[in-house]
Amino acid sequence: MKKLIALACLGFAVSAPVFAGAQQDKMKGCNMEAKAGEFKGDERKAFMSKCLKKDYVLKGGAAAKPEAAASQQDRMKSCNVDAKAKELKGDERKAFMKTCLKS
Repeated sequence: MKKLIALACLGFAVSAPVFAGAQQDKMKGCNMEAKAGEFKGDERKAFMSKCLKKDYVLKGGAAAKPEAAASQQDRMKSCNVDAKAKELKGDERKAFMKTCLKS
């Protein structure tokens, strides 16, 4: 019985941060949409209430990230993979990353 309770607690502890992260992402997306719509006061409050509901789909997609940030992250990941494959270290890696991220 103690093992079952411990397992249940562990499952909750692991799933809680994941849910909180998704909820925070939804809140960020709703805030971005509210700012873009220039909602103020009661209008903003009503929009946020509607936006935070489970069935509302954010206009910017699941994460509602700006395109520039997403492409920069993709470039960073790609450059890191390339630098790792070439086994670059120190100044060589810095120089490679600098030129790679510019392109």
